[in-house]
Amino acid sequence: MRDILPALERWYRAGVPFGLATVVAVSRSAPRGPGAAMAVGPDDEVVGSVSGGCVEGAVFELAQEVVASGESRLVTFGYSDEDAFAVGLTCGGEITLLVRAVTPGSDPAFGRVAASVAAGDPVTVAMVVDGPAPRGAARAVWPDAVGGTLGAAGLDVAVTADARGELALGASGLRHYGPHGERREDSVTVFLQSFAPPPRMLVFGAIDYAAAVARVGAFLGYRVTVCDARPVFATPKRFPEGVEVVVDWPHRYLAATGTDGRTVICVLTHDPKFDVPLLEEALRRPAAYIGAMGSRRTHDERRERLAEAGVTETELARLRSPLGLDLGARTPEEVAVSVAAEIVALRWGGSGAPLTTTAGAIHPAAAP
Repeated sequence: MRDILPALERWYRAGVPFGLATVVAVSRSAPRGPGAAMAVGPDDEVVGSVSGGCVEGAVFELAQEVVASGESRLVTFGYSDEDAFAVGLTCGGEITLLVRAVTPGSDPAFGRVAASVAAGDPVTVAMVVDGPAPRGAARAVWPDAVGGTLGAAGLDVAVTADARGELALGASGLRHYGPHGERREDSVTVFLQSFAPPPRMLVFGAIDYAAAVARVGAFLGYRVTVCDARPVFATPKRFPEGVEVVVDWPHRYLAATGTDGRTVICVLTHDPKFDVPLLEEALRRPAAYIGAMGSRRTHDERRERLAEAGVTETELARLRSPLGLDLGARTPEEVAVSVAAEIVALRWGGSGAPLTTTAGAIHPAAAP
């Protein structure tokens, strides 16, 4: 959605109806995840993708039909469909799409949602997928405001509460309710799509390895900050464009910086006077990943110093040190790949083993 927003904003401001297809559910080896979007605008202009090319032709026609009729559609493509090979989805996966027409009249909050997403401000969009509620109806939920309705006051209240919870986690997915928001019923299916600010990657130690890690972090979608107490090394020209560079003592900077369950912390300082107080701070705050560079001897000495500083065994268990997966990496760029691989594996529960040595689904189903 973020990638196609400029076109959607242009059409919306012009008051031109466009068809918007959003992936609301996937199974098995579907090529794109929930939230992936494709839109068809004036003059048959197409932006975005919902399957990497497998079903785009069929979705193009559906979007045109939805714009013409004004009626939203829920469609599923998959290997089990008798028309699967006709539309090209032969990968064995299945995707479910909500296709709806968007105009200022049908979705009055869309313009503000687009502006919020473009500015990096958090917002969740709730859309009725199925059930006794207007399919395609949308409600936008910000931390302190709402816009639009799903057709029933009770449903709006229940969905708003859940949307704010999902927004805090940066999560998206399907939720089920009764027609008036009843929690114990499941007749109405709603897709909650959260647009949270990008997660942060905090890299400490302005060395060559930090530049490579910062580059791959930005590539993965993180908002990257590099911090070092030495101004001669912490200069913006040494790092990729868009990476924030801060001159400060690492532990002091981290103590004054908010982190959450998506934050990645990479400690590359390789100096006890920096990394011990820094890790003491890091291991006691929320973060998805805390990794530190160094040899195994450095790691053992660091653990001793942290234990002497009062860090508990439970807290120390969060430390990934030496950081990265065993790829045999040598250069800064190769080390950055190994660090990124460990971050991704930890995020999704991957083993880090070669796929040729594993069995079962490549992409295990996410927990409900």
